[in-house]
Amino acid sequence: MNLKNALLNADLNLPDNFFTNIQKYKEHLHKWNKIHNLTGAKDEKTVDSFIYDAAYAVKFLPKVDSLMDIGTGAGFPGMILAFALPQTQVTLVEPLAKRASFLQFIKADLGLQNVRVVKKRVEQMESEVFDIITSRAVTDTKMLLKLSENFRDAHSKLLFYKGEKVFDEMSDVTEGMNYKIIEQDNRHYLLLGEEI
Repeated sequence: MNLKNALLNADLNLPDNFFTNIQKYKEHLHKWNKIHNLTGAKDEKTVDSFIYDAAYAVKFLPKVDSLMDIGTGAGFPGMILAFALPQTQVTLVEPLAKRASFLQFIKADLGLQNVRVVKKRVEQMESEVFDIITSRAVTDTKMLLKLSENFRDAHSKLLFYKGEKVFDEMSDVTEGMNYKIIEQDNRHYLLLGEEI
């Protein structure tokens, strides 16, 4: 099944220009990846599965004004969520220059008003509170909670894109935060925060 049909079948509420932006993004990613090796996703099928994974979270995410993605890489999930949530201000944190440049290029090329790219490690950023913090394939849950400490308050939510190890990781996390795990194929979405 192609990406568009898969996303439409998932019954996600996506903006009108989502698929146009995705198409342009994929074209640019393919060109840049040949030169700069931005992501391990080399073929269209893998890229599509990463995009689907990132966008699927729209199904259960609360409506938020601000989102920060830690370690966005080539754009997963932060840039994809920025396409899907045009009313949300999305901050993409990516320390690697070539990846941050790619994210800036996408922002400029697609005229994205709701995206800010920060070329830093999250530990070097000034404190700022976000409604939701996301991350995919950066580090374990315990470390992500530590990295996100200066960027959340009691009302912030966290969404971590995980594999099956998430169940083991949760036994280490004793912060007493409410959480739920949403399973979708091989992806486990870990949503943390009050009143989820």
